[in-house]
Amino acid sequence: MPTLLTSTGNVTSSTLAALFANQTIGPSDTLTIIFSLVLAFAVGLFIFWIYRTNYRGVMYNNNFGLTLVLMTLITTPVVMCIRQSIQLSMGMVGALSIVRFRTAVKDPLDTVYMFWALTMGILLGAGQYFLTALVTVGVGALIIVMGQLRFKQMNSYLLVVHYTPGLESQINAALKGVRVSQVKSKTVSRNGAEMTVELRVEKQDALLNRVLAIEGVQDATLVAYQPE
Repeated sequence: MPTLLTSTGNVTSSTLAALFANQTIGPSDTLTIIFSLVLAFAVGLFIFWIYRTNYRGVMYNNNFGLTLVLMTLITTPVVMCIRQSIQLSMGMVGALSIVRFRTAVKDPLDTVYMFWALTMGILLGAGQYFLTALVTVGVGALIIVMGQLRFKQMNSYLLVVHYTPGLESQINAALKGVRVSQVKSKTVSRNGAEMTVELRVEKQDALLNRVLAIEGVQDATLVAYQPE
């Protein structure tokens, strides 16, 4: 009986040893895993902060910022797992090749943030900490500078005017000081007319006062607009 127990214990020990021998990441790498995940979380939060600070769209989506943090955090352990195994690397490439993203990205700059978060996760998973810090700071500084340059441009608006038909020439005359203006739509009914104009202007109040000063204009509304 003792011989049987000893034999069973040896089998169990050898099975566990063989199981852990096939792992690319073992218990001895616990500190490295924790350190990499903490750095990934910090880098993801930095990317989130850069995105929120430099966002210039109309409707801010907080979920996209959280996605950037999670993308960095999830990519890191995946790369840590496959970096020492060619078989796992090829399997991951095959798995990703069948993934289809059907959510439309409205702002092309959002795609840049997604690739930035993905790249940082790959670098952290590969253990390239110095390169991660360099790229994180460099890309963040570049986005801030470019965001400030873009912020100096005039904002785009949609001017919606309700008026009595026949006042188009006077409304166009009131828009003479606007650098860029384009009629997007015009509707005429028995109750009046509506015209929507895309424009870029710095002094919004002055423009609205000029339009409202025209006799026959019922109201004028400026709506923030982000061209495609």
